[in-house]
Amino acid sequence: MDLRVFTEPQQGATYETLLRVAKAAEDLHYGAFFRSDHYLHMGSVDGLPGPTDAWITLAGLARETERIRLGTLMTAGTFRLPGVLAIQVAQVDQMSGGRVELGLGSGWYEAEHEAYGIPFPKEKFGRLEEQLAVVTGLWNTPVGERFTYEGEFYRLRDSPALPKPAQPKVPVLIGGHGAKRTPALAARYADEFNIPFASLEDTERQFRRVRAAAEEAGRSGDDLVYSNALVACVGRTDLEVKRRADAIGRDVEELKANGLAGSPAEVVERIAQFQGVGSQRMYVQMLDLDDLDHLELIASAVMPQLV
Repeated sequence: MDLRVFTEPQQGATYETLLRVAKAAEDLHYGAFFRSDHYLHMGSVDGLPGPTDAWITLAGLARETERIRLGTLMTAGTFRLPGVLAIQVAQVDQMSGGRVELGLGSGWYEAEHEAYGIPFPKEKFGRLEEQLAVVTGLWNTPVGERFTYEGEFYRLRDSPALPKPAQPKVPVLIGGHGAKRTPALAARYADEFNIPFASLEDTERQFRRVRAAAEEAGRSGDDLVYSNALVACVGRTDLEVKRRADAIGRDVEELKANGLAGSPAEVVERIAQFQGVGSQRMYVQMLDLDDLDHLELIASAVMPQLV
């Protein structure tokens, strides 16, 4: 079981804060540092000092880290044209020496689009399908050849399809709870399928759907990595767990029911339950980015017990 750090900077974080977390995650041997892609806070927090852009952040981290993998859960397809996104991700992959992964979703948070003047189209899923075709098509076009694409939403003509990523294949993550179109899209384009904030039952059901869609598309279900994202609240004592829950405005029992909460032993058992229904990777959502001791506790008391 691979543990990765997942952050939500729109809730209030500077680049320097994210750099501290990413460097700590690297030093503690987490598998990756991932961040959300949002421009507006959610809930009752003020979001100060304001948003940071996902790919600008990852470009900086690419130069200031050495080993840890870097990526998004999920880049909002509404924020970027697919040709531009392909260039951005390829460049950050080069800057990192080949450590980037692209999680790409349709975009959903209408309020942030309104706040920053970003169009919020009705046909988001159809656009996402075309974005995946364009981004992967540009990367897969051999150097010296040209890429042309005629879609309903995007048209590219005679593109040189440059630059190329450093990796021969940038891993693409697709995720969500959709019963039909999402598994089919993952079967066509994904290297990893992620289901965020899901129960064991929903996780097992969705993984089954994706495996079936992959087989129908002519792939083995085992071609994909299957992962979860869950909020973490771990403590050595009940008081420490409650302190961390209070710091993020959550209830301990609710976190135990819906996340990774409690003592290290409880969290190891909880992760094993997800592993039992097919999860191979866990994105540990850290909401208090100033609490680096939390990262250390999970790394020292949970990670060594996972298989």
